[in-house]
Amino acid sequence: MSDSRTSADGGMETSYGFREVSGGEKQGLVNDVFHKVAKRYDIMNDVMSVGMHRVWKDAMIAALNPRKEPGYKTLDVAGGTGDIAFRIIEASNRMAHSTVLDINGSMLAVGAERAAKKKLSDNLTFVEANAEELPFEANSFDAYTIAFGIRNVPRIDVALSEAYRVLKRGGRLLVLEFSEVDMPLLDRVYESWSFNAIPKFGKAITGDAEPYQYLVESIRKFPNQENFAAMIRNAGFSRVSYTNYTGGIAALHSGWKL
Repeated sequence: MSDSRTSADGGMETSYGFREVSGGEKQGLVNDVFHKVAKRYDIMNDVMSVGMHRVWKDAMIAALNPRKEPGYKTLDVAGGTGDIAFRIIEASNRMAHSTVLDINGSMLAVGAERAAKKKLSDNLTFVEANAEELPFEANSFDAYTIAFGIRNVPRIDVALSEAYRVLKRGGRLLVLEFSEVDMPLLDRVYESWSFNAIPKFGKAITGDAEPYQYLVESIRKFPNQENFAAMIRNAGFSRVSYTNYTGGIAALHSGWKL
């Protein structure tokens, strides 16, 4: 399915899974998906990654290595349920402050409820806004993270430019996303699992297979590791690199604002 992927030149802005839509239509369709799955988001990720998303997210936080000092500020985008932000705060010995931004209010409501239960609310700010139009001043954050969310942003190049704008000099971008498997046997197994099993599990869990069908298709449309790294460079980032996890099922991309 690699030939179905978009390139560094774009294409995701009109791609709703394998279906072509108008430029202004995708965001509303994606919003509907996440309204439907918000309360079962962790289960969704467990199904799509066979539970490995938790390991990958821990590795992402280890790579970030958040500073254990007051004033360290991070922005977690498309992170409404708080999964990444909670990990950052705990890894900083509860000294970091994380702003969680999501375009979907249902996801943010889940995150705010979870934060209260974990007694982390003082370290968090929840903001409903678009990754393509961040409501923050330039040079505001030490780190920008986004996990399994960038492929759902219609104009990825615009979102990356916004990430660059709001980061401080010396700030770091980390993007965790499903990617292109680089092991032929694993590729075939994962392909079969994605298209045959995941929508069926999704329907069993939520009563609706369509959101899961979109999500597995969106993974196959997302640029591969090299092309996405090129997009990060094009946004102005330096020292761009990526690390494959589990044979490339997911990849962690890194860039610095220098």
